[in-house]
Amino acid sequence: MDAPHGDLGPMLRLWRDRLSPVDVGLPVGEGRRSPGLRREELAALAGVSVDYLVRLEQGRSLRPSEQVAASFARALQLTDDERDHLYVVAGLLPPSPREVPTHIPPGAQRLIARLGDVPLVVFSAAWDLITWTPLWESLLDDPTLTSGNERNLLRRHFAEIDGQRPVGTITPVTTTEEFSASLVADLRRVRGRYPDDRNVAMLIGDLLASSPTFARLWHSGAVGEHQSERKIVRNSLVGLVELDCDVFTVAGADARIVVYTAATGSDAAAKLDFLRVSAVSATAVAPQH
Repeated sequence: MDAPHGDLGPMLRLWRDRLSPVDVGLPVGEGRRSPGLRREELAALAGVSVDYLVRLEQGRSLRPSEQVAASFARALQLTDDERDHLYVVAGLLPPSPREVPTHIPPGAQRLIARLGDVPLVVFSAAWDLITWTPLWESLLDDPTLTSGNERNLLRRHFAEIDGQRPVGTITPVTTTEEFSASLVADLRRVRGRYPDDRNVAMLIGDLLASSPTFARLWHSGAVGEHQSERKIVRNSLVGLVELDCDVFTVAGADARIVVYTAATGSDAAAKLDFLRVSAVSATAVAPQH
C-alpha cells in the first residue's frame, strides 16, 4: 500500500501536541512551551529512539513497521479510526477485526496511566504483553529485557512447566495443573473468536510441538475463560508476596488488564509500599537517555 506523501509526519506532530502529559502519567512540570508531549516523552512511551521519531516527523522516514505503528497508536491514545489512518499514511494495512487486537482505547489508556502506583499489566486476548506500570516492573522483572515470543504468557508458562526454562517468579495459589488448564481452555476460546489470526495459529502449533503438557490439555477439548485468582510472587528485595490477581477485559478491545493488589495494612501491602518507594528512588537517580 502506498502512503500519501508527507502525511505521516504532520499527523504524528498533531497527535503529540494534543496529548496532555497527565493523560500518560507524566508530571506537567515547568518550562513547557506547549501543552503536548515532548518528542523524548513520546519516543520513550512508544519504545523508539528520539532520532527515529524526528526522522518520521520530518518526513525523512516514511514507513514504520506494523509493530512501531501499533506502539505509536497506543502511546498517542488514538481512537480506532485514527489508528487505522496512521496505518494508511504509513503505507500499512489496518488491523483486521478477525485478528487479535493489540490496540487499547484512549479511555482505558488514561485509566492505566492513573493506576501507576499498582502492579498492572495489559495483555492481548492471546496473552501477548502490551504494556505495564513501573510497579509491575519492580515487583516482577523488566519486560524490556525480553522480546518477541518471550513476551507471551503461555509460551513462558509452558516452557517453565516442561523444564525448558527456569521457573519464573509467579506461582498460582491454585494448583499448577488448574492454572495451566485454565490458560489452555482460554486459548481455545480465543482461537474460535479469531480464526484468521496467524500468530494465534502459530502459537498453538509451536506449543503442541514443544510442550507435552500443553498438548495433553489442548486435546482435552476444554473451552473457557481464564479467571482471577491469588498469586505468590517471589521478589529479590521483599521475598514472597501473596497478592490478589484480578483480570479485567477492556470492552471492544478484548485486552486483559491484570492487576495485583493487597489489603490495606497487610504484610503484602507493606512490601508493595517498599517497592513503590524503591521504584521512585531508582527513577530519580537513573541516568537520562
